Amino acid sequence: MDVASLLPLTTARLSLRLFTPGDTDDLYAYQRLPSVARYLYRPAHTRGRSEQVAAERAAQTAWRSDGDRLALAVCRRDDPGVLGEVSLALAHARAAQAEIGWTLDPGHQGHGYATEAASALAGFAFDTLGVHRLYARLDVENTGSVRVCERLGMRREAHLVENDLDGDRWGSEYIYAVLSTEFGRRSRD
Repeated sequence: MDVASLLPLTTARLSLRLFTPGDTDDLYAYQRLPSVARYLYRPAHTRGRSEQVAAERAAQTAWRSDGDRLALAVCRRDDPGVLGEVSLALAHARAAQAEIGWTLDPGHQGHGYATEAASALAGFAFDTLGVHRLYARLDVENTGSVRVCERLGMRREAHLVENDLDGDRWGSEYIYAVLSTEFGRRSRD
């Protein structure tokens, strides 16, 4: 399936759309920050890397095989700038399992944008893309993302202790998940 024709996704306040090469500066503004890269277990982006990532994401519209990815720019409906991003990765096509993620510019955190955007993307994953199980992996110290998972009605399924190395720092992860039959019902309970 090519998802380009199904986008953008909209919420009361947000528009989730494919990235464009013109989003490089907005992407670089937050992806260059060590405080953002820390939770992604990778180095902060250079401007050149942000330009490459924006172009790659603009072209990622296939959703059929293991490893296919969809990354959407999170924008306010009344403002063209990029606040952050949400993403889906098709982890296992046959079992219909996907990983969801989100990254928000720290200047736009604390307004519920991550939860609103992730909820819209999760609904799209379940209702349109046929995902059965959606999961998120996050650093245990990323309390903001823990709260987003809980607001989405996800359950904590695992605590992986010192399972990843970020430079000289061992990181531990939580894995949260929700099934298509639970999404919506769990977040309303």
